[in-house]
Amino acid sequence: MMELPQESMLLRIYIGESDRLGHEALYEALVRKAREMHLAGATVLRGPLGYGASSRVHSAKILRLSMDLPIVIEIVDSREKIETFLPVLDELIEGGLVTLEPVRVLHYRRKTPEGEGK
Repeated sequence: MMELPQESMLLRIYIGESDRLGHEALYEALVRKAREMHLAGATVLRGPLGYGASSRVHSAKILRLSMDLPIVIEIVDSREKIETFLPVLDELIEGGLVTLEPVRVLHYRRKTPEGEGK
């Protein structure tokens, strides 16, 4: 099982749901690439409301025909592995916001099946 240092980094990527990399959703391509590079994990969050550099509001209201909701991808790993991923990330995204901050990892472990010890 992969170990994470207690002092790690959180990479947060803000993009739009309709952003693409070729025929693939950009958020799927980013998570796939992070997994290929053996980063500890990634989570994609879909926001019901937001705006970015264009100041255009994107909303999940029922009457809207086009859905380009905010997407946030969070990746936590060691500083070294995140820094290795940054040039790859720069090649894959055209727009959006990318932030980086230190985090303290308290737990990183796989859930054990019932009946097995930790």
